[in-house]
Amino acid sequence: MKFRELTDINENILKAIDAMGFEDMTQIQEKIVPVAVNKCDVIGQSQTGTGKTVAFGIPLIQNLDFDEEKIQSVIMTPTRELAIQVTAEINRLLRFLPTKAVALYGGEEITRQIKRLKDRPAIIVATPGRLMDHIRRRTVKTEYINTVVLDEADEMLSMGFVEDIEEILEQMPNRSITMLFSATMPDRIKKISEKFLKDPLFVRVERKTLTVDSIDQKYIQIQESDKFDALCRLLDIYQPPLCIIFGRTKRRVDELISGLQLRDYKVEGIHGDMKQDRREKVLERFKKGNIRILVATDVAARGLDISGVTHVINFDLPQEIEGYVHRIGRTGRAGKSGVSFTFVHPKEMEFLQEIEHHTKSKMEKFKNPTVSQAKEAIYLRATDKIVDLMDLDNEKEEKLEKIAQSLLERYDAVDIISAALRVMTKNDKKQAYVKLTSERPLTLSKKYRKNVEKRNNPYGDGKRKFHKKGDNRTFDYKKDKKNRDGKRYDDKNHGSKSWSDKRDDRKKEYRKFDKKK
Repeated sequence: MKFRELTDINENILKAIDAMGFEDMTQIQEKIVPVAVNKCDVIGQSQTGTGKTVAFGIPLIQNLDFDEEKIQSVIMTPTRELAIQVTAEINRLLRFLPTKAVALYGGEEITRQIKRLKDRPAIIVATPGRLMDHIRRRTVKTEYINTVVLDEADEMLSMGFVEDIEEILEQMPNRSITMLFSATMPDRIKKISEKFLKDPLFVRVERKTLTVDSIDQKYIQIQESDKFDALCRLLDIYQPPLCIIFGRTKRRVDELISGLQLRDYKVEGIHGDMKQDRREKVLERFKKGNIRILVATDVAARGLDISGVTHVINFDLPQEIEGYVHRIGRTGRAGKSGVSFTFVHPKEMEFLQEIEHHTKSKMEKFKNPTVSQAKEAIYLRATDKIVDLMDLDNEKEEKLEKIAQSLLERYDAVDIISAALRVMTKNDKKQAYVKLTSERPLTLSKKYRKNVEKRNNPYGDGKRKFHKKGDNRTFDYKKDKKNRDGKRYDDKNHGSKSWSDKRDDRKKEYRKFDKKK
């Protein structure tokens, strides 16, 4: 379906979409826009990069009353970066309309944001904590709000914004519509939707289109101490045009940045402790291709929409299995292919298997790259440079030709070229010693372990629990088969009596009780 086929949409919105270069609607846009324009609550389960910002942006703008100079729409996002990104996208849709969107987030002086609010924007994009601050200060009033959007709702909940979100939603007028978007649908999201959404339309964009079709997923089984050298070899072999490396902690990100820079890689990084202006500068340089490698934590990189990312390297597995989907979603966008590498400690193989089950995809095992493979890749690139120079450069320098001629008179041509390649590719910095602080291997949480047990043992564990009052024992029928034949046994839970003896004792107690009655 094409955007121009939407008959009920403001012409200025369609004009802005044309200017953005969009013609055909994505799957999620096609399903959500016509419904949300008619003021219906919506739940959308999809990844970033599927066009959901435009999917909720069009109905949100369509429902604005431009005669009212009040805040009429609120979009909540988990991070500052995503708030800035969504604001920019919404303002592109508002290009030919007389209002704008404003971003409110932590890490910036609240007085500056209050000044921006005095311009009376119709739409605000905010992190839950900062939005709550403004509501309490009455610098943001909820009386005229008609649309609320929760973007990346699962991430907001995992970051501890549950109470803020519920308090904000409780203050919204009953007439307002709510649109909730999430990559995953945990129980907490379902509870919020049941409490605050009215007969919502549920739209799901299948995960398999993201994880299988467009991304080549590989894993390397490796010890913690070998990971950094393996990372450097991968970078040398593939020379990715744009690559994001994920670390589990802020400390890990800082150490990776320092280590890679020490080995002469052009790399920068982002995490939650960095100042906002610095993070924005780093992201801008990465988008422009001034730096090819970005190291990031999950939270800092969540929701980033950077086109052209070719490789994602999971130096550490994410804390939550859902985080893997968000990470690899940075690549393989807009019909392009991508590659993801995941380093896995031998003790984390169970965690990896659960990721495969969760994403319904199988990762290819990849051998730890060797030093010789990395060197060969470097030599091949140097050779390509020489060939390109010979093909393109028609100007000959007399001095260089004389030197080359004298070398050919004294040495074999193969030896000369071999030595030249060694000189071109020699980099002592690549041998710099780097030691990272070790991280413990991840183990499955109780939630995921229960899932594994259910899959491995669909018919139970052969044990039967007795729930009579005062009798909370668990008998293993397989193990205690002999005991049911009257043989005695010793067990701290069961005592020294046999099954039949205990049964007889119970009967006696019941008779005494009946007589008392």
